[in-house]
Amino acid sequence: MRFKWLYFLISALVIIPGVYSLIRWGLKPSIDFTGGTLLEVKSEKFRPEDGRSLAETVESFKEDDSIKTIVGEKIESIQTTGEGTILLRFSEFNEEEKDQLLAKLEEKYGQTTIIRWETLGPTLGKELLFKTLTGIVLATLAILFYINSRFKDKSFGICAVLAMLHDTLIMLGSYSLLGHFFGAEADSLFVTAVLTILSFSVHDTVVVYDRIRELRRINPKLDLEEVANLAVSQTLARSINNSLTIIFMLVALVWLGGETTRWFATALLIGTIAGTYSSTFTATPLLVVWKKIFSQRRK
Repeated sequence: MRFKWLYFLISALVIIPGVYSLIRWGLKPSIDFTGGTLLEVKSEKFRPEDGRSLAETVESFKEDDSIKTIVGEKIESIQTTGEGTILLRFSEFNEEEKDQLLAKLEEKYGQTTIIRWETLGPTLGKELLFKTLTGIVLATLAILFYINSRFKDKSFGICAVLAMLHDTLIMLGSYSLLGHFFGAEADSLFVTAVLTILSFSVHDTVVVYDRIRELRRINPKLDLEEVANLAVSQTLARSINNSLTIIFMLVALVWLGGETTRWFATALLIGTIAGTYSSTFTATPLLVVWKKIFSQRRK
């Protein structure tokens, strides 16, 4: 705990760029929150040819005048998985326009198959956003109540929730930067990743706090900082080893996974790293500082 202020500084250096990005650019919402239409089509001609990259394949698709006459300004984004599929997102797109576009694609690219056709109204998008925020708030309150009841000390619960907020800010900020520079969209899978990481982070924090409680009971003469050092040294290797098994799997998913799950795996990877760090180097130092401040006030 001698370097706790250095740990706080590292956290600040990671969080500040993300917070700036959130304020300036925000998150890039997907169709799940904004409403709109998704059309995913497949054709062998969509595969990169003659050494062209995926980006060049998508760009040639965007510049096709015969397609532009149908979609007009309604198209918001075009993505490809590189497996002969192209995912188009529209602000609005009806059945008649879809049939016209499919006919044009078959005329130009040969046999074209519709893989996915989804339309979500803006009302459902707002409802999902409200449920998402409600779920995060309820999960936070439930975690705070659980830790308070388990440790019989509100400082443990408050510091655990602050560490959880630390992880949430890192995830949101990182995803905002990824959305601005690489087009990552915040969708329902991202919400799932956030809630998953919150539980993972608290789980590791509870392990460290539980060890602190046991050591204080065994060594009542040691002050909290010494106990915290012992607890961290005894749980750090276990925490890192557990996290590495998850990190290796997520790196493989990010590197080799499909387009639809890549950003989900990326969000989980960021959150896992942040949660592993915060359990040891944020939650525990916060508890030490919190106890020290309030013990001085009592004196």
